[in-house]
Order: sequence, then C-alpha cells, then structure tokens
Amino acid sequence: MKDLLQHQSVHVEEKPYKCTECNKVFRRKKNLKQHQQIHASEKPYKCTECDKGFIAKQTLIHHLKVHTGEKPYECAECDKAFITNGEMKRHQKVHTGERPYQCTECDKAFITNGELKQHKKFHTGERPFNCADCEKAFIMKSHLTQHQKIHTGEKPYECTECDMAFITRQKLILHQKLHTGEKPYECTECDKAFIRIGVLKRHLKIHTGEKPYGCTECDKTFIERKSLKLHQKVHTGEKPYGCTECDKAFIVKQSLTIHHKVHTGEKPYECTECDKAFITRGYLIVHQRSHTGEKPYECTECEKAFITRRRLRIHQRVHTGEKPYVCTECDKAFIARRRLIIHQKVHTG
Repeated sequence: MKDLLQHQSVHVEEKPYKCTECNKVFRRKKNLKQHQQIHASEKPYKCTECDKGFIAKQTLIHHLKVHTGEKPYECAECDKAFITNGEMKRHQKVHTGERPYQCTECDKAFITNGELKQHKKFHTGERPFNCADCEKAFIMKSHLTQHQKIHTGEKPYECTECDMAFITRQKLILHQKLHTGEKPYECTECDKAFIRIGVLKRHLKIHTGEKPYGCTECDKTFIERKSLKLHQKVHTGEKPYGCTECDKAFIVKQSLTIHHKVHTGEKPYECTECDKAFITRGYLIVHQRSHTGEKPYECTECEKAFITRRRLRIHQRVHTGEKPYVCTECDKAFIARRRLIIHQKVHTG
C-alpha cells in the first residue's frame, strides 16, 4: 500500500519535502536527504578504481560497471547495450519514435520528463549554475562541471590512438570513431553518414530546406539557433576571442585555437598522398579531394559540382543574381568577397 501511495504522488505532483538550502522539492524524504548531501559536499560512497565519490550507494554500483565494462541490458533492435534497464528503455524510444513529453511553448517533444524540464529553461532563461571564473551560467550542473575544466585545463579522457585528450568521456568516444571510421547514422536522402545523430538531424534540414532561425538585421536564415547567434556578431562587430600574438580577434573560440597554430607552425594533419600538412582535419579532408577528384556538393540548377559547400554557395549566386559584397567607392557589387578585394585595388592603385 505504501508503494502505491508513493507511485500515485507522481500523478498528482505532490512534493512535500523541501530543501532549506535551495528551492527544490521532493516526493520522498529519502530523496531529500540524498539531495542535501550535494550542499554538504558529502560523498560517502567511494570508487576503489578511481577517485570518484558518490552520494548514493546505488550510483556507485552503477558507476563500477564503467570499469568492468558490464552492460547486461541489450537492445533487441540494434547491437547497443546498456548498464541499466532504465537506460535501455530510454534508448528503445529512439526506435519507436515515442516522445511523450511535449513542450507547451514550442513544438519540441522529449523522451523523458527530465529532458523536457531542462528544455523549458531555454524559454524561461533560467541558468541557475554560475561559473566562479567567468560570467557564464548554465542550465544544468553537469554542464557547469564540464565548463570548469576549461579553466583548470583538465582533460582526463585520453585517446589511445593519438595524443589528443578530452574533457568528457562522451567526446572521447565520438573522437575514437574518427579512427575506427564508424558512422552509424545514415541519411535516407543521400549516401552520407555521420558519427552523431545530432549532426544527421542538422544535415536532414539541408534536404528539407528548413531554416527556422532568421536574422533581424539582414535576410539570412539558419538551420540552428547557435548559427544565428554567431552570425549576429557579424552585425555587432563582437569578437571576444583575441590572439595574444597579433591583433586579430575572432567570433568563436575554435577559430582562435585554429589561428594559434599559424604562430606555432603546428600542422598535425598530414596527407598520405603527398607531403602537405594542415592545421585542421577539415582542411586535410578538402585537400584529399584534389587527389580523389571527389566533388560532393552539386548545384541543383546546373551540372556543376564543387569540392566545398562554400564554393557551391558562391556559385549558386550566379543563378540567383545575389551580389552581397558591395564596393563603398562605387556602386559595383560582387558574388564573392575575394572579387571585391581585387576590385578595390582599382581605387587604391
């Protein structure tokens, strides 16, 4: 009878136990006690394999399976296996397409109620976890913990194939797929495959033409909100990431990291066909197409194909008539920025 009453509280959302340190409430007194250990920094259950500590014994038992590699719960639809039955059940909803938790603010739906609660914070703007080293704030505590490793420089997850190390285990797992060549997420519209399902979802929008995020300053639209935010910095002129070696500054941190290699001379990505080396893996992939002759980006208006998506976009302006690069000295406009720079030399001599 007690278990039934506890279960029924899920439906009525009754949460009588409140934490005195923060505003969180709980259905069960046991859950409140476990939560209060977060404030006390008390983690009595220690892992004997590593230095991690845990609030609950059950969490430690779950963690130990990371070291043993034990994954007893296998998915019947694919070859994936999981540490807990709950993880497997959540995964199976990927196959069934079931997303029972719908957001009332937008059309997004989620597999778990926890994911929905986190998503709602995007609408409310709530970011309760603040970084003590910079002004950034986060929706989830786990995101803050990951972010703080940027300040400490901690990268505990090392690749056994190369010398790269990562902040999170998940990033290491994704990186290792570069070595194995594993791309489990295939596009049904073309022959492309991807390492992550999120990248596949973004790619699918290329086929549908969906670009829901529009810039209020110009007529450009974007597939992702993140891309829109980066683009808006072009209008504001904001470049928060400055190089300490020269006067260049960048909109995103990744661009600064790549730029630093210009000063250090580091070119870790070498071509196996010739003696050329490159700063980024992306540059190497593009270069290798000069050997293979691959031109994956095809124009839908004519039969021309291009090595990079950027070159395709510039070419498509021939069909649309778009000339976004306008000379400030005269009324001439150009398809590509490079052509504008060449033209401006007429005025400067």
